[in-house]
Amino acid sequence: MDLISALRSFTRVAETGSFTAVAREQGSSQSAVTRQIAQLEEHFGVRLFHRTTRRISLTDDGDSLLAHARQLLDYAESMEAELGRHSASPTGLVRVGIPVAASLFLAPRMPTLLAEHPGLAVEFVVRDGFSDMIEDRLDLALQSGEIADSSLVVRTVGMFGRVAVAAPSYLEARGMPASPSALTDHVCVVHDNGPDAATWRFTGPDGPVSVRVGGPFMANNSQAVHAVSRAGHGIALLPEVQVIDDIRSGRLIRLLSDYPSQQVALHLLYPTRRNLAPRTRVVMDFLLREIRISAEVAARVGEGIVDPFWA
Repeated sequence: MDLISALRSFTRVAETGSFTAVAREQGSSQSAVTRQIAQLEEHFGVRLFHRTTRRISLTDDGDSLLAHARQLLDYAESMEAELGRHSASPTGLVRVGIPVAASLFLAPRMPTLLAEHPGLAVEFVVRDGFSDMIEDRLDLALQSGEIADSSLVVRTVGMFGRVAVAAPSYLEARGMPASPSALTDHVCVVHDNGPDAATWRFTGPDGPVSVRVGGPFMANNSQAVHAVSRAGHGIALLPEVQVIDDIRSGRLIRLLSDYPSQQVALHLLYPTRRNLAPRTRVVMDFLLREIRISAEVAARVGEGIVDPFWA
């Protein structure tokens, strides 16, 4: 038995509550993971999991082993990193779940990373809303808002704001709202990215302002919302990085400048702190660096648009 490998499987089963999920992570079979756990139980002479048809949970002995296993794996990871730091450039594919707006900002920067590491490949899985990292076979994910999955490692890497925009043709026909409360008299194009999607939140001179908006069209993809608003069919609330070129060109007009939208946290997610493949760590470090650089540049430029990302 490869004790380190078996302990890695054991900790991931304990963290995810699923043999199947761990098998997918590892690219192996459920029976192989089950066999590793059985070998551990035989090796230590204890039962590690309570198993029912609906769920699994740690026994007291399993809980004790988990604490020791995490320590041992941390030491093993540190040793591997120290001994492998001068090894060849990382190779292989890294799949990254990423929102539409973040992909528009980060995708043009990826050729720099790929030129530095010729054996590396990166795939962006672009979608707004939550990505199931196991189901979608993701190594990393960028996601905004609250994170419900407690089994993931979550790093808050920045804050981003959104801006209310509309096409000149819409404003000519319907007029320009003077305050958030006036949005109730307008057609709004809602980005359906959560249960409160139709409640738009701003910060005004007297504090936070929330308004419930509506219209005949909504979409769970910000590109669709962007296209409908740019075509003159309503007001949209979108990440400024997504609409900055349209605002500069005049295709969209920024609204409610005295009422900035409340900022939303951007998180980087990955399944575990331990055992990140070198290729995954390289991509993660690059994404973090590019987000921070963007924030610093935007702060120096000081344009009328809020910084795309703030780290």
